[in-house]
Amino acid sequence: MNSIRRVPSRVKTKMTETNLGAERDNFDKKQLSSISKAINSNEAPVKEKHARRIILGTYREKGAFTFWSYALGIPLSSNAIVSWKFCHVLHKVLRDGHHNSLQDCMRHHGNIVEMGQLWGNLHDRYGQLVALYCKLLCTKMEFHMKHSEIRSNLEVTDEVLERVAGTDVNNVFQLTVKVFDYLDAELRLAETVIRQLNTSIAISTTTSGQCRLSPLIQVIQDCSHLYHFTVKLLFKLHACLPADTLQGHRDRFHDQFHSLKTFFNKARDMQYFKRLIQIPKLPESPPNFLHAASLAKHARPVVVIPSEDEPEQQEDDDDDDDPEPLINVSDVTMPSMMVPQFDKFDQTFGPSNDRDIQIENLQQDLEKLRADLERVKGEAQRYITQLKSQINSLETELEEQRVQKQRALVENEQLRMELEATRRRNAEHEIVQATFGEAETRAQATEQRYTKLKEKHTELVSSHAELLRKSADTVKILSATQQTQEEVERTKQQLAFEVDRIKLDADMKLEEQKFEMKKLKRDFEEKQAEVEHVKGTLQRTEKVGEQLTSSMLALQAEKERLMRSASEKEAELSSLSQAAQLQQSSLQQERDRSTRELGELQGKLQEKSRREVQLQQKLLEEQFSLLQGTVSEAEYIIQDAVAKLDDPLHIRCTSSPDYLVSRAEATLGSIDKVKKGHSDYLTNMGDAGGLLRALTNFSHLAADTIINGSATAHLAPTDHADRLTENCRGCATQSLQFLKDLKSKASLQRADPASIRIVVENILKLGEELRPKGMDVRQDELGDLVDKEMAATSAAIEKAVSRIDEMMNQARMDTSGVKLEVNERILYSCTDLMKAIHLLVLTSTDLQKEIVEGGRGAATIKEFYARNSRWTEGLISASKAVGWGATQMVESADKVVLHTGKYEELIVCSHEIAASTAQLVASSKVKADRNSTKLTALQQASRHVNEMAANVVASTKTGQEHLEDKDTMDFSGMSLIKLKMEEMESQVKVLELENQLGNERLRLGELRKKHYNIAGAPAADLPEGNGLDPSLAPVAPSSPKSSKPSVMRKPDLAQKPNLPPKNMFR
Repeated sequence: MNSIRRVPSRVKTKMTETNLGAERDNFDKKQLSSISKAINSNEAPVKEKHARRIILGTYREKGAFTFWSYALGIPLSSNAIVSWKFCHVLHKVLRDGHHNSLQDCMRHHGNIVEMGQLWGNLHDRYGQLVALYCKLLCTKMEFHMKHSEIRSNLEVTDEVLERVAGTDVNNVFQLTVKVFDYLDAELRLAETVIRQLNTSIAISTTTSGQCRLSPLIQVIQDCSHLYHFTVKLLFKLHACLPADTLQGHRDRFHDQFHSLKTFFNKARDMQYFKRLIQIPKLPESPPNFLHAASLAKHARPVVVIPSEDEPEQQEDDDDDDDPEPLINVSDVTMPSMMVPQFDKFDQTFGPSNDRDIQIENLQQDLEKLRADLERVKGEAQRYITQLKSQINSLETELEEQRVQKQRALVENEQLRMELEATRRRNAEHEIVQATFGEAETRAQATEQRYTKLKEKHTELVSSHAELLRKSADTVKILSATQQTQEEVERTKQQLAFEVDRIKLDADMKLEEQKFEMKKLKRDFEEKQAEVEHVKGTLQRTEKVGEQLTSSMLALQAEKERLMRSASEKEAELSSLSQAAQLQQSSLQQERDRSTRELGELQGKLQEKSRREVQLQQKLLEEQFSLLQGTVSEAEYIIQDAVAKLDDPLHIRCTSSPDYLVSRAEATLGSIDKVKKGHSDYLTNMGDAGGLLRALTNFSHLAADTIINGSATAHLAPTDHADRLTENCRGCATQSLQFLKDLKSKASLQRADPASIRIVVENILKLGEELRPKGMDVRQDELGDLVDKEMAATSAAIEKAVSRIDEMMNQARMDTSGVKLEVNERILYSCTDLMKAIHLLVLTSTDLQKEIVEGGRGAATIKEFYARNSRWTEGLISASKAVGWGATQMVESADKVVLHTGKYEELIVCSHEIAASTAQLVASSKVKADRNSTKLTALQQASRHVNEMAANVVASTKTGQEHLEDKDTMDFSGMSLIKLKMEEMESQVKVLELENQLGNERLRLGELRKKHYNIAGAPAADLPEGNGLDPSLAPVAPSSPKSSKPSVMRKPDLAQKPNLPPKNMFR
């Protein structure tokens, strides 16, 4: 019977093997289900629970073999969304899966490259993203395979990074380039995703947008670490290499910094990321690698993943949503699965013995212990996650405190340097008591600042120490938790070892019992001795059962200890929960207080809005009242101007058409400003400043135009005077009507100054008609005409000099003796006169430039000539006269040399040139400064011209005396009667010549009167003599087009633009 009872242990071992196979099948089934649900063609993000099961599966089998065995069967080349989700899951496996997953993924590196090339050649939105994602994954795998010390999740300390970089500069340089390429691949994928999201209709709250955005969580985690690696490596490179060598690295880092900052800012604003990840903020400007102290200001960006579980919707076909443990220690199936088999065995072989019952009880206890271990492990894992988040926050605070401490140290050092400099200055300037006292005051202030900063530094050190203590406590708690987890692992391993040993013993005993059962069936009666041996074996088996009982007692004690540890953890969790509730209540109170303050601020804002409305209404009224006052004043100004039209005293006032034209043009400009100000006021009645300024300017200009129009009409012909006076009255009438419309709100909208413009344009047209014809030249052309005339005069003089030289050479060839001497003397004197005139023209040009530069101010040269048009015309006339006189003199000299002309013509030309140069000097002297050196030079040049003209006259007269034959008067042979007759004939000739001389003088006087009349000079200004002295001729501008009577000449006062307009009328 004992042999029969040993049979169930062997059967149970076979059943355990069957259960292990079933468990493996169950694992494969769950992995296949998770992979198929995570990687599908639905445009929705991968669910976190499916990815978590796949990652836990890599830890269970210590690799990604199962994942790749199922992933190779997925049709990745048929659907871009499936390929995109596959890349996302593979990225998660590489980051969070078992460390052996990297080697398993590298075996399929070629498949990933082919998939990226396939989708990169297709014009598909997801295809482009898949190509970039495949390139990123290949770069990630190659980087971590080459640098195996850096884990795939990039969470390594600075010491590990220093160890990987090493001390060789070449290795650091190459590692920096690899990190740059790594970060470029990450940023390129992120920028493409965000750009596609902006160009499509998808947003972050839709499933299509979340499908694209979900992989960026891993990208953000990678980028934060890669940015920190780049900063550390670049500072290390700058400590070893010159700055010029690393210029390309700095430029590349700056581009990546701005791209990463833009990516983080955009992602931080998206609603999808706000509940899934806390994105760090980068500094405003990149670190300054040229300054080693900037490394202390660098803070490592920390990405925090909230511990809240992802809300998941349970699907109908998903009936196994409970997360699997990281390592499943279940080696046997549930007892319920064994019951039917034991029942069948008991029906065949009878009831089991006590040992089997104990084994079953032990296995049940083991199952319970495993369940308890799983529960404790889950709680410990959640607690570890919470502690990690707290550690991250504390590390962030600690990093900020370090940065503040470093800044305080830098400021402390600067202040210490300032203090030392102040003390040195005090030692050097002890003699000057005032400076010493001032420096002592600054030193005391610096000492106070240093003391304050020292106190602040002490506070920062104490807070830093407090944070370090908190961090140490946290590390202790975490280490205690890890020790608890390690103890659980050790207990689990011991249990597994005991179970394996029990299995081995049970297998061995089962084989022995089977052998003994067969043996007993064959020789039961013959081998009785064997029964005793079997009894001994049974006794040994009972001893083994006793040992198992003792092991169970030890396990029970361990279980109680673990339960106590779990209860302690629950107590800590409850205390933390209470603290969170207290914080939540304080936040609620703060929220209520903020709500109350917001209500008060809204009430104040409404009250302020009402006050602003009242002030706005008051402002509108004040602006309109100001407008009415301005309009009334403008009406008074225009009415006063109209009243002067009928004032008898105003009849004596005269004005020039030029001044009237300038006033009318200014009035037209003011009308445009009034129209613009009126439209602006209608648009915004709260601001009438533009309209008020325009009305003030318009009223004065309109009144000025009316008064000057009436004054101009006093010198105009009757027809023009009547029309001009009528238009002046019409201008006043239309202006008063327009102002009347502005005074009333009812007629304010329809007020229009167009009628005023029409009347002023008529006044302008009449002024243009009344202007002298000499003004036909456009004023903007006067400046060019002056330059042209002066240049023409210089050219005429140079041409005259060259022609005189030619005549000199010709005279030397054709004549000789006395004639040659006379001709040379005359031509030499003419050459000297031409040189003197040329010097006078050059001096006049210099003086003219000085006058223009000194009087034009901010205006241009052409505007200055146009503003002083009468002076400019006189200058032009004088220049023309000089050029014409030089030409005529050359012609006369040529005739005298050739004996075809008269000597008197040469003398007259000399006088004419002297008069023309005197006119040019007088024209230049009008505007010149009395103390000007150039004016003195011009006067000296004028005197030199007069001297040279006198030399020409003297040379001409001397030559004439030498060449004329004077017969000797011999009257000795004449009788008395003959002499008397000759005397009478001489008297007749004298009378004839005197009569002819008188007639010529009268003719000369009439010619000059006509010349001055045509030139614009009144006959009353002519000298009473016959005008033989050219130097006494008045300077007047000559113009061949002038035909106006002398009455139209501008009055003297109107030619002075510096005088105020109203002082013109006396």
